[in-house]
Amino acid sequence: METRYPPVFLSHGSPMTALDAGPAGAFWRRLGRAIDARVAAGEAAPSAIVALSAHTLARRPVTLAGARHEAVHDFSGFPQALYDLRYEVAGVPCLAPYVEQLLQWAGIEVEHAEAAGLDHGIWVPLRDIRPLCDIPVLPVAFPPTWTPQQMFELGAALSPLADEGVWIIGTGSITHNLSLGLPRAEPVAEIPASAAFRAWFADRSAARDWPSLWHYRTLAPEAQFMHPTDEHLLPWFIAAGAGGQEHAAIRLHASVAGGHLGMDAYAFGADARALAHAVEALAAVA
Repeated sequence: METRYPPVFLSHGSPMTALDAGPAGAFWRRLGRAIDARVAAGEAAPSAIVALSAHTLARRPVTLAGARHEAVHDFSGFPQALYDLRYEVAGVPCLAPYVEQLLQWAGIEVEHAEAAGLDHGIWVPLRDIRPLCDIPVLPVAFPPTWTPQQMFELGAALSPLADEGVWIIGTGSITHNLSLGLPRAEPVAEIPASAAFRAWFADRSAARDWPSLWHYRTLAPEAQFMHPTDEHLLPWFIAAGAGGQEHAAIRLHASVAGGHLGMDAYAFGADARALAHAVEALAAVA
């Protein structure tokens, strides 16, 4: 059996996080170092990353099976330094048919595309996690109209990938209401609505209260204010489904940018707590 890596959800923040990642960037670098430590101990790095981002969406799941991916600058109105950043990594065309088969076995329609490119929700955190671009990536698009429970089931269908050494990464934002503005460079106190939502989500996650989490829009405090639309939280449910209902979600990191954009990260499944301990140990010696 390959080395197993727990599915994770990363809040990727604004595109400007690539230039000034703050506490989230420090966490991403520790996450990468935790992988390096396992490799140094004789274990294998992830054989591939399957990435599901809030910015790569389609009417049904689609594998993006390009042979090589580059950073897509899918935004406008930012400083030139942001557009100058690059991230180039190998794709995983050979993995796409297996991912498609797993989804089809679960009764989920899926399409195949010889497409390439990583949206900023993927390449921004990966620049800090794997700066050497040494783990190939297969992006998978998902439908933003599906319910959280449907996303959980999609993730559950992908769960056998972990036995192949594949690392499943969902990327979005634990809170996401850009009508409040993009985060500014100077520190800003977190707004009460963001704090209430993040606390509720962490509490229900630790309790494995999946029914409440699936219905977060009606049960969580300030849910519709913190998520006017679903798409940035849906990758959380995909990663959670890949980890399985029997295991509590483990919050790996908690911070807020600009007072309202939550940068929390979670790990899921039987191996999540070990990853949390590894990241915490690295923080203690930083």
